Amino acid sequence: MAGKEREAVEITVKTVGPARPTRLRVPSPIKVADLRRLVAAEYRLPAERLKLVLRGKTLRDKMEKNDGDEDVVICLEGGDSLIVAVVPKPPARHLRDGDDDEEEEELKFQIPQSANWLKKRIFLFLHQKLRLPDILLMAIFSISLKAWIGIILWFLLAPVAQKWGIGPIYILVTGFLIILLNLGKKQHGDLSAYSIFNEDFQELPGTLNADRLDRDIRAASLLLISALYSVEEFSDHSSLANNHATLLL
Repeated sequence: MAGKEREAVEITVKTVGPARPTRLRVPSPIKVADLRRLVAAEYRLPAERLKLVLRGKTLRDKMEKNDGDEDVVICLEGGDSLIVAVVPKPPARHLRDGDDDEEEEELKFQIPQSANWLKKRIFLFLHQKLRLPDILLMAIFSISLKAWIGIILWFLLAPVAQKWGIGPIYILVTGFLIILLNLGKKQHGDLSAYSIFNEDFQELPGTLNADRLDRDIRAASLLLISALYSVEEFSDHSSLANNHATLLL
């Protein structure tokens, strides 16, 4: 390639953005570094942040070899399209570090100061001794102490239930208990979701029942009758107007 004569070829340069494609005469073959500097000078772009794409491949200035880096030389042909993009500047290092620190702080689990000494001791043991991840610590401490006692008892009694052959019943009873314990407590004045349990069978707003369906059907019927009456009245007025016009003629 070193012995090949250099000739000027005309290529199409397309910059990423609203600018229209333009033509540029460059020598061929040419080093990618020289092509980068030529394009940067011609279009007043920062050479260190230019990205050149030719025939679907990104051009690099250097090629790694065993004896060191070597300049990349390319052969251009007339009509080739060179895509030029300016890589945006990265944010300042202190801004990036600040964002990373804030994200890390948000992901870190911290036990509340109002927690009792037992929870704090358990947290220190799990966090410092066992080095559990923060996401697992969040899951552990989001469950109350009573719930943990219930879970431990369930696992202790499960082998006993399996031994006596009542494993399925044990699981069913566990499911019903979970439902009953999570029903919550009804506050004074709150209405039940079921009208039969409310005082005087008071229905919740928006409840669909036969009375409401009947009212909706009757209302729709009245609207339809009034619409038909309006159309009929309009047709009568039109007929009278036509007859009056005919008499005048």
